Amino acid sequence: MKIALIGATGFVGTPILSELLSRGHKVTVLSRNPGKLAPQSGLTVVAADALHASQVAQAVAGHDAVVSAYSPGMSEPKLHDLHVQASKTIIDGIKQAGVKRLLMVGGAGSLYVAPGLQLVDTPEFPAEYKATALASREALNLIKLETSLDWSFVSPPIGLAPGERTGKYRLGADDLLPGQGDKPAGISVADLAVAIVDEIEQARHVRRRFTVAN
Repeated sequence: MKIALIGATGFVGTPILSELLSRGHKVTVLSRNPGKLAPQSGLTVVAADALHASQVAQAVAGHDAVVSAYSPGMSEPKLHDLHVQASKTIIDGIKQAGVKRLLMVGGAGSLYVAPGLQLVDTPEFPAEYKATALASREALNLIKLETSLDWSFVSPPIGLAPGERTGKYRLGADDLLPGQGDKPAGISVADLAVAIVDEIEQARHVRRRFTVAN
């Protein structure tokens, strides 16, 4: 497939890029700084800013699918607002380009831990992650309104961390998956990438949110 990837140099985007290329997909990376990525077989890098819908549209036109792992970075003072703005411009740009398939990577904060209660709204949710969690929830609410896109939205578990690629994972929907004992469920970022590329190839969660864990 021909896949456009946003956020390819980030914590989640880097293993997604590796997974896509390892499976033989042709990948176009949208980057504000194209020089950050070394040349690789199957990889094209284009200068594009996810905050500008017209640049997104031009870059993703003609692709089979778009994967967005966009993140402004935890040190960004306007993290929440930029994240929400980018979610809007990415969706708008993809629609302008006529691409139907979009997979957006979100966070664990919007997963339910009890009926009507999302993780981000619990008292113990870490304050330092609240801005990005709330922005990710807004992105999910935005994409749920889209009827012209074949979208999917993935929320990783609480314990997303570096680790080996096992190729194995559990699937869930809107509820936080249980862990073992007192430990929350987790997954390596490499196995999250496996689940994301599996979804692009198999389209098992079209117009639905899903979650994964080891």
